[in-house]
Amino acid sequence: MGALWIAHVTVTDEEAYGKYAALATEAIAAHGGQFIARGGRFVQLEGQARPRNVVARFPDVETAEKCYNSDVYQRALNHARDASERELMIIETSE
Repeated sequence: MGALWIAHVTVTDEEAYGKYAALATEAIAAHGGQFIARGGRFVQLEGQARPRNVVARFPDVETAEKCYNSDVYQRALNHARDASERELMIIETSE
């Protein structure tokens, strides 16, 4: 089963978050992830809106989780922690 990595983000420091994004992109690609939505137009129907929404597809939940725990992604998180407010989840697809 495939998996989606879904992030909802409010960026508070564009420069630092740019460093996060560069490293995160590298980590996601290295784990077979592909972006299918990245900061595009959205309509919030319920819950708290975040201005930046990102969805990446991975081969499976385990690979997405390995990406999150990888050295490169953890280095990326060092830039994101004080530069954003965010929620991140991995969800298995039904395909």
